[in-house]
This record gives sequence, C-alpha cells and structure tokens, in this order.
Amino acid sequence: MHSKILFITPPFTQLNTAYPASAYLKGFLEEHQIAVAQCDLSIELFTSIFTSDFLRVIFAEAKALKNLHYPEVSKMKTLYISRVDVVIGFLQKENLQAAHQILETGFLPIGHRLKKVNTDIVWAEGDLGIIDKAKHYATLFVEEIGDFIQANVDEFFAFTKYAEQIATSASSFDQLDDFLSYQPTIIEERMLDILVQRIEEQEPHLVCFTIPFPGNLFAALRCSQFVKQLFPDLSVAFGGGYCNTELRSLKDPRIFEFVDFISLDDGEGPLLNIVRYLEGKVGLDQLERTYVLEADQVVYKNKLPNTIYHHRNLPAPNYSGLPYDKFVSFLDVVNPMHRMWTDARWNKMTISHGCYWKQCSFCDVNLDYISNYQNTTAVDLVNKIEKIMADTGITGFHFVDEAAPPKMLRALSNELIARNLTITWWTNIRFEKTFDAALCQLMATSGCIAVTGGLEVASDRLLGKMKKGVDIAQVTRVTHNFSEAKIMVHAYLMYGFPTQNEQETIDSLEVVKQLFEKNCIQSAYWHQFTTTIHSPIGQNPEDFGIEITGPEFEGFAQNDLYHIDPSGADHPKYTTGLNTALHNYLNNAGYDKELQYWFDFPVPAPTHPRNLIESFLVPKPILSE
Repeated sequence: MHSKILFITPPFTQLNTAYPASAYLKGFLEEHQIAVAQCDLSIELFTSIFTSDFLRVIFAEAKALKNLHYPEVSKMKTLYISRVDVVIGFLQKENLQAAHQILETGFLPIGHRLKKVNTDIVWAEGDLGIIDKAKHYATLFVEEIGDFIQANVDEFFAFTKYAEQIATSASSFDQLDDFLSYQPTIIEERMLDILVQRIEEQEPHLVCFTIPFPGNLFAALRCSQFVKQLFPDLSVAFGGGYCNTELRSLKDPRIFEFVDFISLDDGEGPLLNIVRYLEGKVGLDQLERTYVLEADQVVYKNKLPNTIYHHRNLPAPNYSGLPYDKFVSFLDVVNPMHRMWTDARWNKMTISHGCYWKQCSFCDVNLDYISNYQNTTAVDLVNKIEKIMADTGITGFHFVDEAAPPKMLRALSNELIARNLTITWWTNIRFEKTFDAALCQLMATSGCIAVTGGLEVASDRLLGKMKKGVDIAQVTRVTHNFSEAKIMVHAYLMYGFPTQNEQETIDSLEVVKQLFEKNCIQSAYWHQFTTTIHSPIGQNPEDFGIEITGPEFEGFAQNDLYHIDPSGADHPKYTTGLNTALHNYLNNAGYDKELQYWFDFPVPAPTHPRNLIESFLVPKPILSE
C-alpha cells in the first residue's frame, strides 16, 4: 500500500455508535491501495474524561480557577470520583449486576438532575426494566458531571457538540480565530494528547477530519492547529456535512493556517486526487471539488469532468479499527425515537445516495447530497450488510438516507427474507402512498422496527406550498399502516414556515394530537423553520412572501439566513406550548385538554373536527355501477 491516511471523527459527534463517514472512505481508498487508519476522537475523548483519575483533575482545576457553580457536585466529589468507572462500564456493557448496584440507595450521588428524576416512569417488567432504569439514572449522573465541566472548566463542553455556538452562522472567521488563540482548556489538552498518540502510532502522511455539524468545527480546528505546530510536515484535509453546506463560498484565507485542503461533497474523488497530488503523481490543478491556498488566495480547484464513483459501485463501509467496546448507551427517555439515536449500537449505511423526490422547498435540493440521486441493487446492499455484520458483530442497522425509496425497501426486505438474515433496522422515508399495509408488513417481517418521516407543518395549504407531495389524509393512512405492522413512527414537525399564521399553527397541533391519539405516530419532534441559502426558499424568498435580512457574508460560512415574514405569526412564542403538548402526547396523556391549556396567552380554537384523523381511516365505500 502507498500513502497512509489517518481519519479523525472530532468530538463530540456520536457516543453510542460509530459515525460512518470515515468507514465509507476507508472501504473505498483501500480498494485503491491507500492504507487508512481511523480514530473516533469523540468516544476516545469521552472515555478518557469520564474516569476517576481525570475527574480528580477536573475538580482540582475548578478549584484552581475559583469556579464554584454546582456546589453540591463539588461537595459530593468523592462519590462522583468513586462511582464514575462503574457507571461508564455499565453504559458500555449493560450487565444486570452493575444495574442493581447503580440503583442501590446511596450508590449514586443525588445531584441536581437525579433530584428531579421522573419517578412516574413505568419501566418494563423484569431485567429489561432494571437495566433501562439504571441506564436512565446513569445518564443523569454523567450529565451532572457534564454540567459541572461546562460551568466550571470548559464553557464549550457538550456531549453531542463542542463550541457549537461559535460555529453556527459563523459568516466571519473572526470569532473562531480569536478563540483559537486562547490557551487550550484541560479538556482540549486531553483531546490533543490522544491525537498526538494516534499520529505517533500511525505515522500518516495525511490527516483528514470529517466535520458533520457546526459542533465539530472548533474541535477539528483545535486539533489541526496542533498538528501544524507539532507535525509541520503533515498535510491536513477537512470535509463532511459542515463543509458541504456552509463553506461553499469560502473566501477567508485564515483557515488555511490550520488546514491544507477543504473538499466538498462526496469525498472519494477529491481524496484520491489529494493523495495522488501529495505523492507527486498529479499537479494541483488536477484536484476536484477542493479548496487550497494559492498566492495567499483561496482557490477552488475542480477539474472537469469530475470523476464520479457511483453509489452502486462503492465497496461496503469498513468499520475495522474502531473501538466498539468503548461506545456508551445513554437513555434520557423523553422521546422513544431519540432513544434510537442515543441508545444501542447501529451500523450506519445508506441505501441510496441523495433524494429521489428532491422538491421540498425548505431543503438543500441544489446540493449534491440531495440532488445527486443514485441507486443500487438489493443483492449488492445485502452483500454489504453481511460484510458489515461480520466486521462489527452488530446486527442493528440505521439506514441514514435522505428518503429511502419504497421500491428499494421492498426489494431489500425480500432479499433479507430470502437469505434468512436476521437484522433489526430503521430508516427515514417520505410518507408515500406506496407504503400500503402489505409493504409495511413485509418490512416488519424483514426486521424493520421504526421509520422517521416529515409531516412538517401538518397543514394541507402549507404542505402544498413546500412541495412535500403528501397531504394529511395520506400521511394518516401511511402512518396507520406502519403502526398496524408494529413499526414505530416518528414524525418531524415544523412550525414557522413562511406565511404560516396562528390558526394554522394551532390546527397543526390538533392534527398531531389526533395522530397520537389514534396511534398513527408514537414519537415526534418540533423544529422551528430556518431558511437556508441552498434551498428554493433561500434562493427565491419573494416567492414565499418573506424578506432575507442577513447575516452579511464575511468570507467564511454561509448557510442559515435570517428572515422577516410579514404575514406569518410570531412563531417563537409558540415554542413552549407546542413542546409541552407534545411531551404529554408522547406519554399518552393530555388528550382531554383543550389546546388553549398548553399556552399562557389566548390562542384560537382549532378549526379541524375532532374526528378528522379517524375520518381518513374509514375505508371508502365502493360505488356500484
């Protein structure tokens, strides 16, 4: 093999399972005789912070800095220090003996979160319930320490993001540059120690950071800053979801003090060319979809036509070398679908590349990860599933598609059944009418346990405006089909869509309430609408009756936009009421309450009849000739 690449997933991406970006690229690059090592710095850092030895350092640091937030945690520090190793070991292995130990009175310190633990939760019968309850208490214990760290030792600390606030809408590089000039915190120092250890072990020629979210950017920059100081001959590349959406207009050269290459969209072609360039086999102008610094200017190198590596021809992701024994399962309980994201180990895979619908007006439909739809065959897909199961020993799969095509799900289900392969899987879909009772049952038989999909605004006028291609009646029938097949349904909900008025917001809450009541959906989450620059709304705001007011682009990131909606309601004031109502429906409560009950200001009564959802489930009479 030639060049060696070290892939790094920066803190904090995901703690319960491996993020798939580096595994996909490792599978591909090794077919091209390029050696690849991967490091999940996210779980590595987490498991080295949450140890008795490091907790002693944290408490000493808080004392030295004279920071006294969460004094009750300080007061019980001996208990936190003596319990943390047992708790983390349990969250990794979930054995029954440790669960009983954690639930013994006096074992865990009763800090600010455990004090407020919801004692009304009904846990499952037997061992499963004991493990779940212990997992919930252990999660709260870990979160108490996290709160303490953030308040006293490192203000950027959070479990699924790090310094997210300075990377979100960072239209200028100024603040990031400023924070990068500060002394590293003890958390960052620990991260940098692990990084140096990995680089010395692997001796790579190129270090690549995948940056999926704004909350990964600062940690990746901190690491690459350090690489440049300690290993000046090493090249550094950035890629991933954050770069693909936020850095498409990059002009500011300052980021190139820390990084040599920033690639956009699928990484296979760009990385292969970067390696060939570093080996002296091609010139700089042969790079594809890659930013470099040339004569102190940011230059986008994109040799055309691009080399396209089609989804169906790509090898299976290669997860080898990732520390599966270190991942932890959290259980914060509030939402059954969130549990799927934070609990259990999942092999993450895509069925198809991009979205077969690609019309939703709020979505980044112009970008490659949505617009470039590529499919594969069920046989090929199941071959990859078998390989990944053999590599990881894990039989749970999360298909992370933008929207899994119904035709492929049918073929996949049939192939899994034909091979007698026992897996558990879940995925994201559109609530297409194709998902009839027979298809939902077939999916369930093949191991499907849950689907997520966008109900969004739950208003037919607005669903039409957002080109969602579904209406409430169709969503009702499809979600009912899934629920009847015992497949859990999670609905993404949206409020604050352009021109959405108060009546429509309340009416959409009524629809959500009835869908829960009729057991069509079992889980949901409200998002407040944001305009992004790559969406049809962001590109033609006047067509949607809104006006873009900023932020002014200052050469770095560009994605989320601020807007004024002259005809829409004052959306933020509904946040608390919508979430409180939803929390109750998730727990099968509150159906008897008028919608007004959830809001502390007057809201209109819903205009939908109480039996709206029920009426969509009544079979239509067949008219005789």
